[in-house]
Amino acid sequence: MSPRRLERARATFEAFPRPFWTLVLGTFIDRLGGHMLFPFFALYLTARFGVGMTQVAFLFATWSVVSVVGATAGGALADRFGRKGMVVFGLVASGASSLLLAAANSMMAFFAVAIIVGVVAEAGWPAQEAMVADLLPEDKRADGYGILRVAFNLSVVIAPVLGGLLAARSYTLLFVADAVTSGITAILVYFFIDETKPAEAPGRSPESLRRTFQGYAVPLRDRFFLMVLFGTALLGTAYLQLNSSLGVYLRDVYQVPPQGYGYLLSLNALMVVAMQFWITRRISGSPQFLMLALGAVLVGVGFGLYGFVAAYGWFMLAMAILTVGEMIMVPVGQALVARMAPQDMRGRYMAVFGYSWTVAGIVGPLMAGVLLDGGHPAWLWYACLALGLAAAGTYVYLDGVDRRRQPVPAVVARRMEG
Repeated sequence: MSPRRLERARATFEAFPRPFWTLVLGTFIDRLGGHMLFPFFALYLTARFGVGMTQVAFLFATWSVVSVVGATAGGALADRFGRKGMVVFGLVASGASSLLLAAANSMMAFFAVAIIVGVVAEAGWPAQEAMVADLLPEDKRADGYGILRVAFNLSVVIAPVLGGLLAARSYTLLFVADAVTSGITAILVYFFIDETKPAEAPGRSPESLRRTFQGYAVPLRDRFFLMVLFGTALLGTAYLQLNSSLGVYLRDVYQVPPQGYGYLLSLNALMVVAMQFWITRRISGSPQFLMLALGAVLVGVGFGLYGFVAAYGWFMLAMAILTVGEMIMVPVGQALVARMAPQDMRGRYMAVFGYSWTVAGIVGPLMAGVLLDGGHPAWLWYACLALGLAAAGTYVYLDGVDRRRQPVPAVVARRMEG
């Protein structure tokens, strides 16, 4: 590395607090185990229990529904009692649940355990998202979420290859690896990150637990915020095909082996690692909703290509296009929600933001199951293209609304009055 790049890397490191970097390291370790397991989940279920994608989709949909309970409780408890405890609880619960899933010896048993897993494993997610917003000022949040995505995807570069090697020996090893990495991350958070929940205002007594849960009425009545969720749900329905149905589609239609699917995921992750921070910096200061619209178009086009092409090189190009859209969209969306949420309600806003992904987690797998098992697999990707364009249109509309909502600068106001 050249001295100039080394100095730039050092400046970036020093621009963020040490607890944030500890969280980045923990994210990498935890996701290393998760990304060994999750991309091979559909392959595991169809091979182990001999079920079709419709049954797999029903499992994913049920998992998404029950996870709302855990995320909702976790968001409220993070705002009431603090972020750190909920993050640690979520990590421990996630690790234990992986071991329980590995022990299931029938599809019915797996389904029953998955319901419990869906409730407890997502409880820490809103707290972690709120922790990032607590640690960073508003002008650094998009960069911070971008750095977390680099760590997230650096694990994806390594994990699918390791996951493929472990799966070749035993799928059980994937579940064990996920449990171990979750445990290591829980230890890091517990010992090296202090509580980040903002202190109560002087003279203000903490709200009761009942009022904390009643506080969900605020984001649920925010029509502008709900429109943001609508756009996210549209795009998420397409985006979730990446780790659920794409591998099965490529295997069944084009005989692409699991290793080939793993290489596509690694390409996605490598691009994020190499380009995410650069892209986030380049679009910094641009209208957030227009950036979301641009990202949605690219994600839709990337997924849509899978319905038109039939060669592995084209599959890689499609992955590259949707990855650029993902790099634009995800950190901007997270920073936008952090900006919209009141300081004392970040956990609950993050939890409600997750509802959009829950809807996507229900609709996306069911849509994929019907189209893949119904003899029209290419239509899945045509639908993803339409969803991406619809999400882009929603974000363009919200950009206009957001501009009208912004306060008029004093200088402009005086000119208008004159």
